[in-house]
Amino acid sequence: QKATKELKEIFDNEFFENPKPVKFIKKLIKYSISTSDLILDFFSGSATTAHAVMELNAEDGGERQFIMVQIPEKVDEKSEAHKAGYKTICDIGRDRIIRASEKIKSQYTNNQYTNTQDFGFRYFKTDTSNFKEPKNINEIEQSNLFEDIDNIKPNRSELDLLFEVILNLGFELSLNIKTKEILGKIVYFVDKNLLIACFDENIDENLAKELSEFKPLKVVLKDSSFKSDSDKINFEETFKELSPESDILVV
Repeated sequence: QKATKELKEIFDNEFFENPKPVKFIKKLIKYSISTSDLILDFFSGSATTAHAVMELNAEDGGERQFIMVQIPEKVDEKSEAHKAGYKTICDIGRDRIIRASEKIKSQYTNNQYTNTQDFGFRYFKTDTSNFKEPKNINEIEQSNLFEDIDNIKPNRSELDLLFEVILNLGFELSLNIKTKEILGKIVYFVDKNLLIACFDENIDENLAKELSEFKPLKVVLKDSSFKSDSDKINFEETFKELSPESDILVV
């Protein structure tokens, strides 16, 4: 009953019949892990664990982080949750994290945790790769000869590409990402200069000169971003000359 009341205070409604109580989850976390650990919940439901982690951090100044995993189970079309606009359990959990963080910030004012944390989080969906599988030579015909000039699948955003690259390189998805406009191109800076990526078109050696000043560990670009092979070669040679330690990856 207490857990249901907690959820009702967040949503002004009862969307779950048997939610986990925040207080109970806080006790499990407090007595079993350190204040800087990462908590993983593979059956996150309404994201009670995320709520508990944020509230516990506000109470004791901890730096715990969380990863919530939930299949996009559809809610009953006759339920109050569906009437409120939630299509899946994931939708409810995601909104709860937002609502719970606002509540915690209002409850714990002049608190080091609530004053320094923006309570932001990243939300991902599993999907196939953003890159097309290369065709077998026997599959190539005159009708599909030009389909693979661009190896990116349609309707994939630059952020889709960026996060797949981050995963493939073995970097953490929680790293800070900032964008800058350089020579009219949108450039992504991951963890300052750990990774620099640009997926705009018509890239040339002038952009290489600008980006090399940041001395990035890795640089990622689309193969189709270069107008010609000579532009691609000039970019790589310019970068090697000005920032020889940088690793250039063309996807």
